[in-house]
Amino acid sequence: MTINIILLGPPGAGKGTQARRLVEERGLVQLSTGDMLRAARSSGTEMGKRVAEVMDRGQLVTDEIVIGLIREQLAKGGNGFIFDGFPRTLAQADALGDLLADTGMALDAVIEMQVNDEALVRRITGRFTCGSCGEVYHDQTKPTAEEGVCDVCGSTDLKRRADDNEDSLKTRLLEYYKKTSPLIGYYYAKDKLAQVNGLAAMDQVGAEIAKALDA
Repeated sequence: MTINIILLGPPGAGKGTQARRLVEERGLVQLSTGDMLRAARSSGTEMGKRVAEVMDRGQLVTDEIVIGLIREQLAKGGNGFIFDGFPRTLAQADALGDLLADTGMALDAVIEMQVNDEALVRRITGRFTCGSCGEVYHDQTKPTAEEGVCDVCGSTDLKRRADDNEDSLKTRLLEYYKKTSPLIGYYYAKDKLAQVNGLAAMDQVGAEIAKALDA
């Protein structure tokens, strides 16, 4: 059974972690806007050339281009898709809905990962990742067993995002609440929304998402 879902939530809510679990456990394809743009830019295709031209000018890639990239990925088929980083606005949500209808597909569920802003700040400012395998760690809740060494792959390439600080996070949260949080009401009205506690333990969040998807 194929299933197509959107993970919603502010930066740091844990969307990436749960998306990776769904990829491993259910064989879904994670469609990350950033990853698709980077892949397109280096692909040499006509769409890739358009992406490169826009990015080289320092401009934002249009919704039309992103929808085109998603269309290409959907055409490849699979067990279903996780939309990661898209849609971010109501206009993008409408465009994605039209695209899915055009391709004979449907959106099955939208999972909102709810968080408390103060707790989110604590979570984000302590976060770091492995530059080699992408494993996510935290100073307090998930430190590496050996300082400076990834538990999963043994790399010492551990990084913190430059914007993982309190001031930057508040700016990103404001952007989320202004542009993306209206999607919560949008998908609730379409009877697609399920809500989980994004601040629960990782396994508990995963179990809540699984329950919502299997309902």
